[in-house]
Amino acid sequence: MKTNNERNTKNLSAHNFAAACLTSCRKLLAQLEKTKTAIAAEFREAFGAPEQLLHLALNEAEALAWQTEYPFLVFPALATEKAQAVANWQARQRSIRGEHFAYAFAA
Repeated sequence: MKTNNERNTKNLSAHNFAAACLTSCRKLLAQLEKTKTAIAAEFREAFGAPEQLLHLALNEAEALAWQTEYPFLVFPALATEKAQAVANWQARQRSIRGEHFAYAFAA
C-alpha cells in the first residue's frame, strides 16, 4: 500500500511533466507563429502580396503541416511555397489588369 508521501510525489512528478509539456508546446507554437509572421512580411514587402490572401495561404500551410509527423520541419517550406503561389497570382493579376488598361485607352 502506498503512503500519502508516495502519492504526493507521484502527483507532483505528473504535474511537473505536464507543465513541462505545456511549456514546450507553447514555445513551439510561438516559434511557428514567428515563422508565419516572417514569411508573410517577406512576401508582402517583396512582392506586394495581399495581406488577406497571405494569411489564408499560411493558415492552409499550417493545417497541412499539422497533418504530417513533423509539422515544424514541414511548415517553413510549405508556407514559403503557398506564399509564392499568392505572389505569383498577384503578379499575374497585375499583368492582366495592365493589358486591359492598355487596350481600354488605345482607341
